[in-house]
Amino acid sequence: MELDGGPDLIYAADNAAVLPLLPDRAFGLIYLDPPFNTGRAQVRRSMRTVRSAGGNRVGFRGQTYENVLGRVTAYDDVFGDYWAYLEPRLEQLWRLLADDGTLYLHLDYREVHYAKVLLDALFGRDCFLNEIIWAYDFGARTKRRWPAKHDNILVYVKDPANYVFDAEAVDREPYMAPGLVGPDKAARGKLPTDVWWHTIVSPTGREKTGYPTQKPEGVLRRIVQASSRPGDWVLDCFAGSGTLGAVARSLDRRFVLVDSNPEAVTVMRARLGPDRVDVRTLAGT
Repeated sequence: MELDGGPDLIYAADNAAVLPLLPDRAFGLIYLDPPFNTGRAQVRRSMRTVRSAGGNRVGFRGQTYENVLGRVTAYDDVFGDYWAYLEPRLEQLWRLLADDGTLYLHLDYREVHYAKVLLDALFGRDCFLNEIIWAYDFGARTKRRWPAKHDNILVYVKDPANYVFDAEAVDREPYMAPGLVGPDKAARGKLPTDVWWHTIVSPTGREKTGYPTQKPEGVLRRIVQASSRPGDWVLDCFAGSGTLGAVARSLDRRFVLVDSNPEAVTVMRARLGPDRVDVRTLAGT
């Protein structure tokens, strides 16, 4: 199949079946946020507040309201042999990555050390570019150990001598000690390091889709800005709520998103506009 000149795509199918159909070296950027193998089901139920004469919440000018439960989105994050599941997909992604392309693999502490060894073997150790730590400060806190409040994003390039990294396009961060760098540098801000402090998706923010484990647009925007060019095709084969697609569109990139979960496809269609993407099943390719 060809991508140039075609529409942005959502595949409602297992990525193991879709990836072999995509053309070699087609994607300047590949991002994947696979299930983290937490051993539990990921569930999120949306909720909205509506005006109701019988409601038990009182608001402005004595109006009463009630909470209404909405759609439940869920998937099982349990794999008996996680790497037997993920390794063949990573092999396909290496084939799909452009010669100057970059792959970002988003995991957490449970599997990231195994992923580093596997990607070193698939890409070559000299193709490792970074390990990004996305740090946040939200959610429950254990008192039996240091609370885990970060994810790991491994970054590999196809060719360590030729890859896209546009530092000038990346959103800048404020200096922690602006008085030490002078007014011009302080006003411009600094290039982010490999530790990214960024909040999770706000439960009441405009980004919220109700999909479990949705990642914030700010994290994906930084990835797309740095490691792709306007007009490039980008791929997310565990697309979930479609954050990569939303960011890619805002930055003039093209996208292919893949997810087998019908709830994910429903969320992506609503978020990205059913009239602006081509949603396919394997029978329709």
